[in-house]
Amino acid sequence: MAEPSEWQTRIAGEWHGRPSLFDATGTWQGYEDIRRSSVFENGSTTYYMDGGLEGGGPLAGRFRLGAPFAFGVVDSDSDRVYTGPDFHGTGQPYGGFVDAHYYGPGWQVDLNTWNHVLPDGETQVYSSTLYQGWALVGCFNGVYRRSTDYDTNAGTRAEIERFLDGETRNGPVPYVLPTKASGAYSGTCELWGADQKPAGEVAVSIELEPLDLLRTRHRVTWSGALDRNHTVDVRRDGFRSFYEGPGAWGNAQAFGRANYPVLHFGDVWKAKGREFMIDARPGMSAGETLAVVYELFKGNVLAGVLHGVLAWEAA
Repeated sequence: MAEPSEWQTRIAGEWHGRPSLFDATGTWQGYEDIRRSSVFENGSTTYYMDGGLEGGGPLAGRFRLGAPFAFGVVDSDSDRVYTGPDFHGTGQPYGGFVDAHYYGPGWQVDLNTWNHVLPDGETQVYSSTLYQGWALVGCFNGVYRRSTDYDTNAGTRAEIERFLDGETRNGPVPYVLPTKASGAYSGTCELWGADQKPAGEVAVSIELEPLDLLRTRHRVTWSGALDRNHTVDVRRDGFRSFYEGPGAWGNAQAFGRANYPVLHFGDVWKAKGREFMIDARPGMSAGETLAVVYELFKGNVLAGVLHGVLAWEAA
């Protein structure tokens, strides 16, 4: 390939983050300091990841390494193939979102990584769920910020340091929605087909009606290129949530600020998602900005991907 793909152009530069590590129960374990970049040169792409694990608890021995990551990528806007030596697998872009499945020999885990570049082009929401066979063993997730002159510009370095300080404070904060205020998270999302082509815009609204401190009624509306709506009562139990009808059934596991639901709608459709509360902070409050991704399945076949940013407005 003589020119980089659209996705490769979208993620040019260096990205800085401090994703948190959680065990399979959702319990916070530590941080991973990461500087991540990808270089397209002479028709080929190489990814670089440099950093280190701080903390980690019982998982530290598995996820602490003695050298930076580097791996080749067959660059494409259809199938991106990771050719090793540090990661082997593939990923598929859907606009500003990539769903990647691969194996990391150093960490000895199978990974499902979701990278979502937000509409500002400078912020990336990241998560990797980590598997031993079919069993979940942990999750890394967090927010990345882009820089193009980190090593040469003191102002950029100071800005990135402030951002990383915020990720340090906020990374372990558990996902929670407002428990006493009615309102809605709403915004315009992009819909992409399973063929990785844009399918239009969808107005998304998640209207919340708290029933008590642990149960909330969700009235969810998608309209535009996709028209669906459902009402569901959601019960939170620690890091877990349960969706108990009448319009959807399923459950979710949260790792820090990110909630990972799987929903069945009572017909042939189901959804697998990530809802990331970007501005969640310590204290007795909920955040106001949700970055959402939903993979939509008809039967067991991917039919589309819906992603975007939703903002809170109290009723």
